Amino acid sequence: MTPTRARTTLPAAVLAVGLLAACGSEEPGTGASTNADDGHYPVTIENCGEEVTFEAEPTNVVMLKNAWVPYLDDLGVLDHVSAKAGAYPEGYYDGETASEVEGIESLTDRVDSTGHLLISRETVVEREPDLVLGMVDNLDRASLEEVGIPQLEVGGLCPEGAPTPSFEAIGEEMSQYGEVFNRTAEAEEATTAMMERVEELEAQVPEDEDRTAAVLYPTVGGGTTYAYGTGSMAHPQLEAAGLTNVYADVDDRILEVTPESLLEEDPDVLILLYSEGDPAAVEEAITELPGAERLTAVREDAMMTQLFNYTEPASPLAVDGLELILDELGEP
Repeated sequence: MTPTRARTTLPAAVLAVGLLAACGSEEPGTGASTNADDGHYPVTIENCGEEVTFEAEPTNVVMLKNAWVPYLDDLGVLDHVSAKAGAYPEGYYDGETASEVEGIESLTDRVDSTGHLLISRETVVEREPDLVLGMVDNLDRASLEEVGIPQLEVGGLCPEGAPTPSFEAIGEEMSQYGEVFNRTAEAEEATTAMMERVEELEAQVPEDEDRTAAVLYPTVGGGTTYAYGTGSMAHPQLEAAGLTNVYADVDDRILEVTPESLLEEDPDVLILLYSEGDPAAVEEAITELPGAERLTAVREDAMMTQLFNYTEPASPLAVDGLELILDELGEP
């Protein structure tokens, strides 16, 4: 993929539907290519502070968040997803991956005013999935446990038990999901390639790089401006780019900031995240803030916009995001 690029144990009757003996077999009715079990299952992983056990390879997956795509793509199991919900911007994926994601049946792309997915529990449950990827307000792990359906969330979006964000933690997550889908070799290969790429990108950072930066999520049209602290992937991404996060003293993932706070911190560089729409409008949401003309990053035009998932939550896309930052802002 490139820049254009408490314990829950599920009954075998629910999860063993997709088990086949032959390596590379296609699960009937799903189109998912499965690996031979060979004693791999059961598999138990910890996710959001709870243990989840799988008795067989999931082959009828419902995906509720696009943050899962880079993990599944690297593992080669996007064909295990029978339905998706939410928005999946093509800007994140290469042509082949974008086509594969587009081909997955969409249950809904409706969201509320804050961007949260609107989907009923019944819509998901009636699909009889053997795994749901992503949590939403009305569809959490407890509600799905009642009907024997396991659920996982990417670590960076866990309501509790989220790992400390880092590129190494992304590799650990990849290994976990490799265990879930019986793709341990693919997970190891993807992790090794990712870490090698991170090292190559870090080597591009000038030794005298000493600029400060803030990663913001502006509200287009006026409203709250958010910044990212050390609980977000934005922090290690900035570190890898040789930049110092002006909100490194904040342990939270995200915080509200005022124009006064921005002026006080006065970062040399601003990275503006957005989910959709016109990037120019995202920049205007900052340049039109009171006193914005006094910000160093505004005066020196040291700002860039970046699609949200290139930074948050932690996923292999963060490596693409790091490359984009270095390409755009690498030379002071």
